Amino acid sequence: MPLKKNQIHQGDCVKLLAKLKPESVDMVFADPPFNIGYDYDVYDDSQSSEKYLQWCGEWIRGVHRALKSDGTFWLAIGDTYAAELKIEAQKAGFHCRSWVIWYYTFGVNCVNGFSRSHTHIFHFVKDKKKFTFNRSNPQIRVKSARQLVYADNRANPAGRLPDNTWIIRPQDAPESFSPNHDTWYFTRVAGTFKEREGFHGCQMPEQLLARIIRSSSNPQDLVLDPFGGSGTTLCVAKKLARQWMGFELSEEYVKHIGNRLEKTGIGDAIDGPEDPIESAPSTAKGKRRKKGFDDKTIDAVVESYLTAGEGYPVDYLLCDKDLNKRFIDDCLSKGIGGNATVWNRLLLSLRKSKKLPASTKRVPKISTSDQSRYSYASEVAWRLIEVDFGVSLDEMFCSPESAAYFDRIASEYGPQDAEISSTDYRRAAIAIRKQARSARRIAAERNGEFSKRRLSRVSIEKIDSPKYECPGVFVIASGEVDLFAGEASNLRQHVTALLDNPRWESLEPDSVLVQLGEAKFSSEYMAMKSAVVAKRRPLLNSNVWMGS
Repeated sequence: MPLKKNQIHQGDCVKLLAKLKPESVDMVFADPPFNIGYDYDVYDDSQSSEKYLQWCGEWIRGVHRALKSDGTFWLAIGDTYAAELKIEAQKAGFHCRSWVIWYYTFGVNCVNGFSRSHTHIFHFVKDKKKFTFNRSNPQIRVKSARQLVYADNRANPAGRLPDNTWIIRPQDAPESFSPNHDTWYFTRVAGTFKEREGFHGCQMPEQLLARIIRSSSNPQDLVLDPFGGSGTTLCVAKKLARQWMGFELSEEYVKHIGNRLEKTGIGDAIDGPEDPIESAPSTAKGKRRKKGFDDKTIDAVVESYLTAGEGYPVDYLLCDKDLNKRFIDDCLSKGIGGNATVWNRLLLSLRKSKKLPASTKRVPKISTSDQSRYSYASEVAWRLIEVDFGVSLDEMFCSPESAAYFDRIASEYGPQDAEISSTDYRRAAIAIRKQARSARRIAAERNGEFSKRRLSRVSIEKIDSPKYECPGVFVIASGEVDLFAGEASNLRQHVTALLDNPRWESLEPDSVLVQLGEAKFSSEYMAMKSAVVAKRRPLLNSNVWMGS
């Protein structure tokens, strides 16, 4: 029987890795025993070097077998065997992309030597040229000197990619040290910390795992931890809307991990300070006042909008990537400070403050029936990037990189039998935001009537029946987990078309909860959907239906 996703499996990792389907995992994070005599629940951490390295070679080869061809393997290890395990990984066929040093405060005190305050973290890939590295995700980038030192509005809000650095004192030199550099600065999870689970002594900080998972996997990818330990990798993967799987030798640890996972939900906040540098008290000057845009920059951006925007509203300019590129190119030609994200955000700010000339051209209309064919994919993409990038819909579309990421995910979840443009997917997301506001208002006016209505469960096979050729609300479920709630004028047609997509099939849906049409207007179905989302909280629906 194949091992189930989104589950912690008890047993020896070498044997469990052998049970996995080859090339079925997208990312692996492993924090194995360091063979330094640590007192684990059942594992003996005092092996001979020969036996320890032989065992490591076995499970590393198992990881290589389980990973997809474009998969990534992250390995955390102490000083004693760091070099040896790097060689074992290379023997198995991995290529080392980075040798990260995790420097932490609350280090381990040594009596006759310097205190241990770092761990080696290797970043391996199977294919040197084809692997996931989400460079556009603002959560893995470094704040630039323009942001930290000069508080310049023209700085890229997402920051820059990291580089190497030496450490002086982080709180005194934030402009030259960031937690995103090759020397990573995160506090170790000490005994008094809020996120400390207590049952396992070697607990990784969630923020560190969040950076690794965000950088090397995409939402709904499968993340595997062969050494479950305290369950941090699995909990963070779940919070970031990844599918997850864990192995753990100790039955006692498995119980604790299961309890921790039950209390963890998709989109939950990552524990610990997001930026350890900014959370540390400064011993120099306080935070500098943020500088605004000068009149020259504002005038140039407005002129570019009028020249390249063809009279369309700002929202449409952000949705149409070709139109937006012309606007960006025009801004570049003027030689003004900033970048695409900065100029797009400035446009939204000027519109909000009513300092932008009114649009002169109407946006092409999309029929409700046409939009319903793919709007669900827009909502899923919005939800997944919202969780992963930690940005709003406007911020998502202001950045060409994150907007392109949205386009890719939407196309993966959308209909595969038709060519849907990126403009249509983006416009659908903005329409959903508008519809949700109206739906919440209608639901509130009906005094909770919609939330009291019951849903009936039918199997995936039975939904393909003439009985369901009617309007209504539906929830796609996998076991006891609700995946997505929607509404449709024809339930049978809509749900079967949606589930034809292999991306949805990989989520393993097995039933559909339906509520047949009782409303008179399409706006009421939106309100019914809003009530269902608020009550059941499906994994892939945007929080906008609940007013978030």
